[in-house]
Amino acid sequence: MSEPYVKLDIDNEVGYIEFFHPAHNSLPGAVLADLSKTITEAGQNDAIKVIVLKSGGDRTFCAGASFKELININDSATGKVFFSGFANVINAMRKCPKFIIGRIQGKTVGGGVGLAASTDYCMATKFAAIKLSELNIGIGPFVVGPAIERKMGLSAMSQIAIDANTFYSPEWAQSKGLYTHVYESTEALDEAVKTTAEHLCTYNPEAMKEMKKVFWKGTDDWDDLLAERAETSGRLVLSEFTKEKLKGFK
Repeated sequence: MSEPYVKLDIDNEVGYIEFFHPAHNSLPGAVLADLSKTITEAGQNDAIKVIVLKSGGDRTFCAGASFKELININDSATGKVFFSGFANVINAMRKCPKFIIGRIQGKTVGGGVGLAASTDYCMATKFAAIKLSELNIGIGPFVVGPAIERKMGLSAMSQIAIDANTFYSPEWAQSKGLYTHVYESTEALDEAVKTTAEHLCTYNPEAMKEMKKVFWKGTDDWDDLLAERAETSGRLVLSEFTKEKLKGFK
């Protein structure tokens, strides 16, 4: 696999949404836009009762946003658009009327942690360590912060946001409520995800839709909130501190 993609496959009423980018699944704006659109369309597709969010490749679930695009931001408007990419995906997941199961096969960083936290039921392998690295380059996990705080609590979110150099173990993430189960292998994870998703398809779709509303109660302002957070990140990325830090990635 060398070309980025987002694809949707339907099997036994489960919609499997898979994204991929060759740079450790770090996602540029075009892939994020396609992912947001695909999630929205799957939510409206009557042939789908439950959604699984997954990524291609074996080693990394998602390395966050594209550093190549990040380095090339030269004005605040472009910065806001860039950081709105993950905001739009999170809001698409929030508004989707169907349960979304997260399948986290490997390490996940930054925006990828936000995606995992925005699923309704998240399952992982023992390789799926998490890290919020944004403070290292002079910004912060502003856009994904609300999703992570909602799932793991303010204490856990602040811990990994401040300790930006450390990968936290999947077991730690499970203890804080991000993961429901941690499996020994990707094969075991995939079997459990399939079993769980297909079992959920036997439930009343209307009941699941109403439960989803309960899960996301209190987030109706997130369209505005995450846009404001994207604007904050877009401003900070232009700082001299961040520009100097990003030179090391060129």
